[in-house]
Amino acid sequence: MGRLDAFDVGSRKLTVQTEFFGRPAWRVETKIYLGGELKKVYTADLAATPEPELQQVVNEFHQAKMDEIVAGLQKRAQ
Repeated sequence: MGRLDAFDVGSRKLTVQTEFFGRPAWRVETKIYLGGELKKVYTADLAATPEPELQQVVNEFHQAKMDEIVAGLQKRAQ
């Protein structure tokens, strides 16, 4: 379970990869790569999340990080 988005930023590829991990405890990690180089990792504990809501929470976490990146890129462009 997870999501992957990639787009061009200038001459380099920006990749946002979100993955769900079930062990040792439920968690989600979003990794940000620029030009293939890992730049940042965000982690959230999902131990208290009900199982039917896991995919929705993963999607929301991923989208929140995408929105942060887009807002940052828009500020740099101004």
